[in-house]
Amino acid sequence: MFESLTSRFSGAFSSLRSKGKISSSDIEATCLEIRQALLESDVALSVVEDFIEDIRQKSLAALPNLQSGTNQANAIFEIVNASLIEILGGQARRVRFAKNPPTVIMLAGLQGAGKTTLAGKLAKFYADQGNTPLLVASDLQRPNAVTQLQVVGESVNVPVFAPEPGNGQGNPVKVAKDGIEFAKSKMYNMVIVDTAGRLGVDEDLMKQASDIRDAVKPDEILFVVDAMIGQDAVRTSQAFLDGVGFDGVVLTKLDGDARGGAALSIASLTKRPIMFASTGEKLHEFDIFYPDRMASRILGLGDVATLAEQAKKAFDTDTSAKLEAKFASGEDFTLEDFLEQLQAMSKMGNMSKLLGMLPGAGQMKKQIENFDEGEIVRTKAIVQSMTPAERREPKLLNGSRRARIALGSGRKVSDVNNLVDRFAAAQKMMKQVRNGGMPAGMPPGMGMPALPKVNAPVNKKKKSKSGNPAKRAQEEGQ
Repeated sequence: MFESLTSRFSGAFSSLRSKGKISSSDIEATCLEIRQALLESDVALSVVEDFIEDIRQKSLAALPNLQSGTNQANAIFEIVNASLIEILGGQARRVRFAKNPPTVIMLAGLQGAGKTTLAGKLAKFYADQGNTPLLVASDLQRPNAVTQLQVVGESVNVPVFAPEPGNGQGNPVKVAKDGIEFAKSKMYNMVIVDTAGRLGVDEDLMKQASDIRDAVKPDEILFVVDAMIGQDAVRTSQAFLDGVGFDGVVLTKLDGDARGGAALSIASLTKRPIMFASTGEKLHEFDIFYPDRMASRILGLGDVATLAEQAKKAFDTDTSAKLEAKFASGEDFTLEDFLEQLQAMSKMGNMSKLLGMLPGAGQMKKQIENFDEGEIVRTKAIVQSMTPAERREPKLLNGSRRARIALGSGRKVSDVNNLVDRFAAAQKMMKQVRNGGMPAGMPPGMGMPALPKVNAPVNKKKKSKSGNPAKRAQEEGQ
């Protein structure tokens, strides 16, 4: 996601930081490079021109006020970051819940944009927060669309209202209207209406979508768009805005979009916020769209906030509290604790994507791409092949026990030895940190404050000693 754009932005600011004092010509050169990068990423020309003009004017205005001792490149960087957040929508926007349930959300978009899968992801997202969503199958045109929604609904444990088989049969407007009444009678507090799309924008598509809109009076109309279609995303979104109207945008397939121009264009041109983003095929790979976090990713700063949120979801609160208490009390971190951490990491999803959220991940692109997802599974297999006593007390692991563990996990004895050695090193490091020490190789601030600087002794030139014994004794006494 945004790989090419991130790389170009990083290059532009690297060049800027290499200069001592920034001049107006340096700002012009940086603006030119950013402009080229945005155009190559399929950002709409009008958005690019407005963006470049904005950062040019603000940067030139700020330049005389920057003191010579400050890092001027960082000041320009902050201006670009603020402008990026602005064109991405400013602030994250949540769904507006109806005062009288159910809250009705209608999905609209072209065929192939991923509306049906998105409906399931949206339902899961709100069901996980304690809501009771109902999916309504109003796409009666696309072959097997109703069946697909039923399968998706079953996989996320959300009921589907599907009175018609679809495949060209039934009245989608009536299904949508009846779905709302059914939700009211069964006390569902949210209804997500999946509608039909077309391969392109046409009159029939707009008529059906507007008829469903008028019949169900949705609280939110979400326009679902494939982030990979580039410039066409802007044209299509404008057509839907004029023909049906929508309150927010959902970007799908954002994980496969190396250019990302759609995200930077739609919010700016339609004046409608991007509310959600789908970042993978799995049903949990979906979240609220945060403009500030996306700008941070584009500028190569990573997305630590999202990473922390995913970790919080994956790591059980009780388990985390238990580990904190164990660390504070001085108890050793055991392989049982390590296994719990591995299991939690598995819940967080694709590790390559998670590593990509770290600041500076662009500089480790090859290492991240080559990360072996199976390593966590293999490590878990080794630990799970140990007895509870062995996990609690790794010192029990003699040669015969390690051979048994290797056989049980399908690994080599050297793999078991490597894991045990690394775990012992981690245990030792944790003890050092707990005791206020600093593990070897770690910089000051990781466990203890930096030692005060001590002035080196000045080497004084040695004086020659007198050959007279009485005089030499006097010199030594002095």
